[in-house]
Amino acid sequence: MQTDSARASSATFAANRARGAVRFGVQLKDGVTRRGDLHESGSLRVRFPSPEAEGLSGVFVNTAGGIAGGDRFDIDIAAGEGARLTLTTAAAEKVYRAPGGAAQLSIALKAESGAHLAWLPQETILFDRARIVRRIEIDLAEDASLLLCEIVVFGRAAMGEKMLHGEFVDHWRLRCGGRLVFAETVRLDGDIGEKLARPAVANGGVAIGTALIVPGDEALVERIREASESFGGEVGISAWNGFAMARFCAQDAARLRADMMAVLGRASGVALPRLWLN
Repeated sequence: MQTDSARASSATFAANRARGAVRFGVQLKDGVTRRGDLHESGSLRVRFPSPEAEGLSGVFVNTAGGIAGGDRFDIDIAAGEGARLTLTTAAAEKVYRAPGGAAQLSIALKAESGAHLAWLPQETILFDRARIVRRIEIDLAEDASLLLCEIVVFGRAAMGEKMLHGEFVDHWRLRCGGRLVFAETVRLDGDIGEKLARPAVANGGVAIGTALIVPGDEALVERIREASESFGGEVGISAWNGFAMARFCAQDAARLRADMMAVLGRASGVALPRLWLN
């Protein structure tokens, strides 16, 4: 039975958790992508820094300064017919030690007919004993296109910090034309440092990443493989069900980031967000 002191501590913890949500859509008007209604709440914000010729770019900002145990963030984005939208983050997102429940991050992305959506956040850095559960739901029209990447870094090597224990759960679902074409759940928990050291897991690597490219075929795969000699880490790529996926693993975040930029550059003619180039 929980004591009064324990209940008070739990209530205090819950009351101090960060909450944030962003929901908006974009539409093509007179050949230019324009934002519709925007709904923001809590510590999550999105800004649109400069006008563009045709597409629109947005930058997410977490004013909470990071993510901790028990926090919850929800993102819901829709690109209307023919619209072009690129999204990134102002900085790498840090997930701090979680003494209580895991942080929850939910991302829903939708692109209608002929739309192009690029989801290109900067790295997510997990501190030791961080706990996070992330869900990414993607719903594309049959002829929509997508460029998506996610990079996860276990610890801050530059500061001599390692992630030894914690929890990282990642659910991905991709639907094209209403049909589920990709589903995956990754779970790393407990002694994460020991697991990452295993040859069959990360062979000592501390940074992993995934790039999802729709549409994608064998021609795209071969074009990306032509750059394989320049990769600083391990990169594997394949295509099926009308999309291509690249997997990354590296000994540090800088090498993985460089590999990701090389792959994204060959996968799309769209320029990477300026924040990626700083």
